[in-house]
Amino acid sequence: MAERLNAPGDLGRRITRRRESLGLDREQLANRAGIAPAYLAYVEQRAAAPAIETINRLACALDTSTAELLGGTIDLPPGRGTAARHPELEKLDTKECLRLISPGGVGRLAFNDLGGPMILPVNYVLHEGSVIFRTAFGGPFDANLSTGVNGVEFKIAFEIDRIDDANSEGWSVLIRGGVHHVSTAEEQAAVMTLNVRPWAGGDRELYVKITPAEITGRRIWHGP
Repeated sequence: MAERLNAPGDLGRRITRRRESLGLDREQLANRAGIAPAYLAYVEQRAAAPAIETINRLACALDTSTAELLGGTIDLPPGRGTAARHPELEKLDTKECLRLISPGGVGRLAFNDLGGPMILPVNYVLHEGSVIFRTAFGGPFDANLSTGVNGVEFKIAFEIDRIDDANSEGWSVLIRGGVHHVSTAEEQAAVMTLNVRPWAGGDRELYVKITPAEITGRRIWHGP
């Protein structure tokens, strides 16, 4: 009888997320892994415990590791894997940078406050070339990101990245520019329609807008 594992965490959700990030539908992934599409749908949608051989095939088809699918690396910081044998460092143009960050997600905002340099993560969306996030009135992004002078923006850096430990690949995008609180009626009407959902929850009704002055990026990938 095939060995079976009790997957720690939501195996199906991790498979779905990885499959969608690769642009694969269920039938394509099932064909890659050599399993039935109906069974793949069952694994993605239910709390299933597939045979270890099936998980290994899915990991291979998804260009990741079995440990990653099982959630064994979920509490580890990214980038702990070894470097690729022939890594290549590629500079990204502005168009590719915007494509990579357009789905939104989590980025890191760097700025100076009275105590010195500060870096904090935020959930963001990209809207018409600008970065939008929500925060709380009275929080670290309130007074610290306001110059107090109308039309004069605070200068910041904003970084977004993705790390693929299984393949020793990844990319990062750096935005430098001005930031201001969304206060005009026109801007408020625009951002209120955006699906900005801070993971921290709570009352976060202050919208903040980053206007890029410079966008740069890098990608590490496997060379020939």
